[in-house]
Parts: sequence; C-alpha cells; structure tokens
Amino acid sequence: MGNSVAGMRTGRSAIAIAKDANKLSAIGLRKHDEIFEVLWTKSSEVSGADWRLFAAECGLSAGTREQKKKTADRIGVVGFGSSGVAFYRVDMPAVGEEETAAMVRIRAETLLPLPAEQMELAWRSGRMCNGEVAITIAAARKQYLQGLIERVRGFEPARILLDSEGIVKVWRTIFSGVEKDAVIVSLGARNTQVCLAQNGRLSNAVILDVGMEDFSQATRNSEVSVEGVMPDQTETAERFAQDMRSVLESFGCADPAELPIFVLSNGSSVIENIVSSLSWAGMNVRAALPEIDKLAGQAEVGIEDVYEYRVPIGLALMALEGSADSLNLFERLYTPGGRTKKSSRLYSPKVAGVITLIMLAVLVAVSYAVDVVSEKRLSRLGAEAGFKELVQRQTLIKTVARQRPDLLQLLGEINSGDSRGIVLDSFHFKKRQLVTIKGQARSAEQIYQFQKDLMGKNGVKNVVIQNPTQDSKTKKIKFTLTFHYKNFTKKS
Repeated sequence: MGNSVAGMRTGRSAIAIAKDANKLSAIGLRKHDEIFEVLWTKSSEVSGADWRLFAAECGLSAGTREQKKKTADRIGVVGFGSSGVAFYRVDMPAVGEEETAAMVRIRAETLLPLPAEQMELAWRSGRMCNGEVAITIAAARKQYLQGLIERVRGFEPARILLDSEGIVKVWRTIFSGVEKDAVIVSLGARNTQVCLAQNGRLSNAVILDVGMEDFSQATRNSEVSVEGVMPDQTETAERFAQDMRSVLESFGCADPAELPIFVLSNGSSVIENIVSSLSWAGMNVRAALPEIDKLAGQAEVGIEDVYEYRVPIGLALMALEGSADSLNLFERLYTPGGRTKKSSRLYSPKVAGVITLIMLAVLVAVSYAVDVVSEKRLSRLGAEAGFKELVQRQTLIKTVARQRPDLLQLLGEINSGDSRGIVLDSFHFKKRQLVTIKGQARSAEQIYQFQKDLMGKNGVKNVVIQNPTQDSKTKKIKFTLTFHYKNFTKKS
C-alpha cells in the first residue's frame, strides 16, 4: 500500500490514526458489503510527529465551514494508547443500568490508585452467572486523557477510542477471530499489547515492554553455537514467555493452556519463532494471519501491509460500524470537533424552580421551629414590660437573628451548582441535626456531580450520599443527601 493520500472516492469513509513507538500511522477505509476498501495509508517519516500536521496531511483539519462540508463524509477517529489504562473486573448483582453505575462508582473508588476526582472511568457489563454480572472497568488518569485532547484539538476526530479495542476488532474481522474468549497478542516495534477478549469484546489489556525490535536485535546479535542455539534470542523468548505467564495469571487463568492465544502475524520468521517459544512453554498458542480477500484497494494489499496498519484498521472498522458499547473514557471530557466538554454551572430553569419552591415552602416552618423557644420569651416580655423591656426585646431579637441560619443564603449556595436532572422531593433543617435532602435523578453520575458541587459551597461540609435505590417503575434513582451547614447542625 502506498503512502499517498489519493484515490478517495465519494461516499462514507473512515480515517483512523494510531501511534506506535512515537510514530503515527493512518488509514482511509470504506466498507462495501462484507469487503473493506483500503483507500490509502500513511505513516509519519520521523518519530514525535505532530498530530495536527499529520492529520492535515491525511485530510482531517478544522478548516472553514465550507471545507467541513466537503469532508463531512469522512469519520475521523484516533486511538488512545492502552498503556495509560488500568482494567478491573468485578462481579455485581444483576440490577438496572443506573443502579449498576452507582455501584461501579463506589467499588471503583476502592480500587483506584489515585483519588476519584483525578481519574476517569468507563465500564460495561459482561456475562451473567448465578445472578451476578461481570463488569469490566477501565480507568485512566484524567491528566493523560486531557493531554491527548490537547494534541488533537486542531482537527475533527469524531471519536477517541482505546487502541486495544481496535486490536480486538481487527482480530475478529480481518484475522478471522471466531472464539468468544481468547487472548490476542499484538507485537509492536518496542512493546506488545496483550488483550483479553470475552464474548468477543475487550475485557482486559496489558502492555509488555518487549517488541519486534527486541526479537530482531537478539537474532542479529546471536552467534550460532555448535548445538545451533542462539543464546540471546533464547533469553529474549524465555523472558517473553515468563511475562506472558504473569499476564495470563492476572487475567484469571491458572492454567497457561486454558485460553487460546492468537499472535497477530505478518508471516515473518520472527513471529513464527515467538509462537513456537510460547508453545514450548505450554501455552495454547497459534499465529493468526489476516484474510487478504476481505480487503481491497487500488494497490495490492499484502499481509505485511495489513499487519503494519492493524491498529488503525481496527479503529476505522469501529468507526464505520458505529460501535456504541466501546469503553469510552473520553465521554465526559471530549465532544466531536476536538473541544473539551464544559459542564454548565447553572441549574436548568425547571430544576431551579423546583428547588426554589421547595426551599421557600419550608422556610417559614423551619425558621419557626429553630427559634420557637426564643419567640415565646419575646411574647412574655411584650406583655409584662414597659419601654425598658421593649429595648431589651429588640436586643434579643437581634441576638436571635444572628444565631438564626440564613436559609436564603443556603438556598443560593445549593442553587448555584450543576444539577441537571436532579429533582428534590424534600428538605429538612433543624438545629443540631444534619441537613437532609431527598430527591431523585436519572443517573448516578448526576448524583455524584450534585454531591461534588455541594461540597464546594460555603459552609457546607461532609456531604454523604445515603440509600440510593432505583424505582422499578420510573427507573430513576432515589437518594438521600446529608451534610453539615456551618455550626448550626453540630450538637456541641
């Protein structure tokens, strides 16, 4: 396949860009029934290439409105390196999606290496067994995700996907992967991605710091002994086999031969030797060659070409088929067009109105309940005293006012955050007791955002979510929030 961006035909196509060993590679792909047409391929000539300049060479750029219309038939997608992603597998009760999301968030906070506010999560459900569902959780440091967003800001990628999901996709589609559960090995120049596929979808991924260059270098440096053994090559292969055993154990495979292992291959002797060494180590392994007849192009498409561009091919396939169940770590951070999502810091008018009505409805009753003893004392003073006592009464009123919570201020604090989708059902305030808010939301994320916003408000402390339950009819999550407000809610 050539390196020119030429031969594009009219119609819907996908442009995918991925990174390997500091070099960028891209492909233009179009689907015709069961055949995929390779429009062009391109690789950066030097390491450390600029994403935006490379994307512009591939036909992806922000451009003017007229230029955007001309390229509207191209779906741009880029890959995020899975080396920055941690995967977890947990079993949870089979409940509704929103309730599961709440449980995933709580469980993930006990697993993450950093505070939750520094991480981004994505999850999806897997197999169900004995009333429990296997959940795959992907987590990445928010800083790393935002770094890629900045690098692609100058052009128009429609999606940012995990490159490991692209590997699983290209294995199933082009490398004839039919097994539901398998381990896919993709050797890069300087590292190797090992992906666990369950039910045909990515479930886990690990990056090993050994790649094709290590094996090729070991072969060049080795001298054949009398017995015909290459010491350097054998040492590299043994280290790789040991790493693979560790990876399989982390995937939950006690027996190395339990799961089939497929090594994506370009037909080279290097990969054949790797497969042989893993087989000698007791693993159920075989090489997976691409089915060339599934790909067509103006130039002849060879096995080596498919292998070189396997990751962008997989990403392009996902873009063309509109895979909606991908592990989207960028969902809250990125919108198509390279812009970072900016959450509105204001309530919607409907939600703000509901909160205001609830607050004002309870304001008089709460104020009376807080100061009922003081008001009785003021009534006695008015009935029994003269002018001097009236002055004392005014002083007492001012003293009581200073000790009375400013509920309008509290209302303003609550009403100044982001609470899209939150509907409050009740509000309870009483001195020396926690403030209690009951409400409902469409998703767990909305509740967490509401909690986060409250914790940043003046005088609000220790916001705790209690008793989140999903209503079987409305499918909404009902919840209770409690928090301290200044010193009014403390017993001392």
